[in-house]
Amino acid sequence: MTIAAKIFAGMASMLVLGGAAAQAETLSLGDFQSTNHIVSVEGTTTWMQAVEEATGGKIDFNHFPSEQAAKAKAQLDAVNNGILDAALIGASYHAETLPLNSVVGLPGYYGSAVQGTKALQAMLAEGPLREEILAAGVTPIFGFVLPPYQVLAKERLGGPADWEALDVRTSGATQAMTARSLGGVGISIPGPEVYTAIERGRLDAVLFPLASVPGYKLNEVVSHISTNGSFGGYSFIMVVRSDLFDSLDADVQEAMISTGNDIALHVAKAQDDSVDELVAQWKAEGIDTYSFTDEELAALREEMALVTEDWVSRIDGEQTQNVLATYKELTSQ
Repeated sequence: MTIAAKIFAGMASMLVLGGAAAQAETLSLGDFQSTNHIVSVEGTTTWMQAVEEATGGKIDFNHFPSEQAAKAKAQLDAVNNGILDAALIGASYHAETLPLNSVVGLPGYYGSAVQGTKALQAMLAEGPLREEILAAGVTPIFGFVLPPYQVLAKERLGGPADWEALDVRTSGATQAMTARSLGGVGISIPGPEVYTAIERGRLDAVLFPLASVPGYKLNEVVSHISTNGSFGGYSFIMVVRSDLFDSLDADVQEAMISTGNDIALHVAKAQDDSVDELVAQWKAEGIDTYSFTDEELAALREEMALVTEDWVSRIDGEQTQNVLATYKELTSQ
């Protein structure tokens, strides 16, 4: 090949590469978790990498973790307003816009992150939960849940009698109702402030997912942690602005959804596995990691049934009953 031919071939190659680069689309993605949180490490970050690989570089991301682009409660608005293209939202932060999706917050249903995630994924694929999210201007790609909330305290808490008049840190209106149903007082305190609140005696107990405890070092300020309770759940949903998602090539849409299906169960299992490891570690540190007795669980469930009744009456409508019936069926599998 002559020198001129080599130069021409190099220029042609550069044009091809330049064309490929021009076709790549960079999406801005926000979330409120830090990059070292298990949700980010095993979920968001892993999914972004999987999408980039599955699309052959057609899609890449600018990631804005730790509320860099918007506060937790403003992630959905940021997507709708074009500040972000996508976001990992916490459904409970958007209960007014997504009231039916708050069903995951009800206590007494799923027993592991994998079980809850399978139920959520099925309900995001079709039905009222999906329609509610689409009506908010975004398309759900995948969703997963945290392991069921447990109680962390300086004293062992068993049946409802032990909860009377305790100040309990809760997340959202539904979980506050859970604390009230057991005789406690639900107090809303941001995650980063919980450590100090326990340390100073402002809180008697905390409802918290065990996989998230290390991120806030709460094991340093409590001495008793339950392991088999189900004081409600928390769902994360990856969403993309609908007009943007609809404009993407069909193969790119499929890649996002199929990788999302895999990542949803991956991050759920990673959380369940981490809980087993954490419980063993805390036990070795002298923390009382305990299981409720069958009698205690029955008494707790009986009192917490009021939370489901309250949820149904507050949201009202035929869809609410349908959503609850589907959720009960799926979380019993």
